[in-house]
Amino acid sequence: MSTKVTETQDAELARTVAAESGANLWICLQCCKCTSGCPVAARVDLKPHEVVRLVQLGERGEVLASRMLWECTSCETCVTRCPQHVDIPSMMDALCRMSRASGKVAAGTTVPTFNDIFLSTVWRLGRMYEAGLMASFKVRTFRFSEDMGKVPMMLWKRKIALLPTYVRGGGERKRLFRRVKAAEGKSQ
Repeated sequence: MSTKVTETQDAELARTVAAESGANLWICLQCCKCTSGCPVAARVDLKPHEVVRLVQLGERGEVLASRMLWECTSCETCVTRCPQHVDIPSMMDALCRMSRASGKVAAGTTVPTFNDIFLSTVWRLGRMYEAGLMASFKVRTFRFSEDMGKVPMMLWKRKIALLPTYVRGGGERKRLFRRVKAAEGKSQ
């Protein structure tokens, strides 16, 4: 009986994910303790233990297109509950990078858009400007009226500022961002 790798399977997937994340995926017992503690497991297409198993099996297409990658909150409940201490959040981060690089981001997710706006704001200002982040996010995702009723209360309680504040050291910050970008390019 020979095992033939199909076009949806990738024998290198587990090795690549393990190398990029530092997670030892091969020690997973499939006990489902990670899934039973996961706060988002009920609303995603794949459960944490299923993601680990699919990576082990080399199911690149299914894993990289999964909503679970983008819904994971990195709360680390899975690692805490895991008897083998499989670092699933690090694995999810590596898979998110791979998903974006391959253009297989789950349909309907806005997490990459949010992340891009967040990093762009920090790059320009040196800190987060919540009002600007919300406005940019609304424009880029066409969710104009969603939760707009919360804005007056957030302003009244001074949870968000109307004007941004800047942090000095823009040149140093931009050099740091370029170094990270160069390191990402080398790892791919």
